[in-house]
Parts: sequence; structure tokens; C-alpha cells
Amino acid sequence: MSSAPLSEETKSEKKALRAAMKQVRAAAVARHGTTSAESIAAEGIGFSGCTPPAWVSGFLPIGEELDPAPLMLRLAAEGYGLCLPVMEAKGKPLLFRAWKPGDLLEEVMWGIREPLPTAPVVEPDVLLSPLLAFDAQGYRLGYGGGFYDRTLARLRAIKSVVAIGLALDEQKVDAVPHADYDERVDWVLTPSGPLRCGT
Repeated sequence: MSSAPLSEETKSEKKALRAAMKQVRAAAVARHGTTSAESIAAEGIGFSGCTPPAWVSGFLPIGEELDPAPLMLRLAAEGYGLCLPVMEAKGKPLLFRAWKPGDLLEEVMWGIREPLPTAPVVEPDVLLSPLLAFDAQGYRLGYGGGFYDRTLARLRAIKSVVAIGLALDEQKVDAVPHADYDERVDWVLTPSGPLRCGT
């Protein structure tokens, strides 16, 4: 991933959109409750072209993020391997450790839970990612840490990987402000179904 600095204009646009979309997401979550997570689980990830026993990286939701747990339970039952991201350090890509429902987790910074250090390291074939906003081109707005951009850049340099953003329909915007190093997702899965990005 390029180390070129983010322009002040783009930085300001991202900050404003983050603030707006947190409110949009909160209102959508209040409106839909848990039905969105169930709708996404009912879809599965067959649309991505990846089949078991491919490794799928999920995530454990923070705050009002869409909960991927029902989808992950379905994928485990279908024979996919599951893993979860682990933060090694600020500015570094995420590491992935194998995980299955029921495995112990440890709490790290910001209340994030991760697999134990003894869990095997794996390289996912499918990366599920949280987001605040997305557009039809596949650009996603995260929280500004750049973890998923660095991670996708690293994975795409060594293997074929499918990136799927998980979102509510209300999180779609006309255009997400982005820099040249921002990595796009291939699909966004919402309760309305999968959207193939960039087509």
C-alpha cells in the first residue's frame, strides 16, 4: 500500500461522511433490529464463487456494526474454514487465526476480541469486512485506521482473495471519497442481496 499522504480535502470529506454515516447506521439498526443479520445469513456467500473448504475471515461486531455471527454459523455448517482478524500493531496489516464457534477468545484494545495466540495462522480466501459506507464501485469507508486496506493489499499480492463488505442497504452512498491506495471490495452483501462492485 502506498505511503502517499492523504490530501487534506479527502481527509476532511472522509471525516464528514463518517460522522453522517454513523447516524444513518444507528437509525437503520434501530429500525431493523436483528432481521438484517438473519437476511444476510440466508443469502450465504455462494454468489462469490468460493466454495468449501475455503477459509473465510469474519469479524466480531463492535457497537452498531452488522453482526455476521448468523452468517458465520451457516458457513461453518457448510464446511468453510473460519478465521478472525488479529491486530499486530498500528500501521500493519491484520493477521488471521483459525476460529470456530465455541472457541475461546481474548479481549484486546477497544473491546475487540480475538482468537488465542495458540490458534493457527491462516490466509483467508474470502474476507468479510465491516464498513460505515460503500459505493457501487466497491470503495468502503471504515474508521480511518487503514487496517483493511493494508490487509487486502497484502493478500492480493500473494493470492486470489474475494473481499465482501457487509452492510445495511442504507449505508450505500453515491461516492465514497478515496485515495489511490484505498482497496475496493469485490462485493457488498446487504439484506437486499449481493451487489457486484465496479460493474
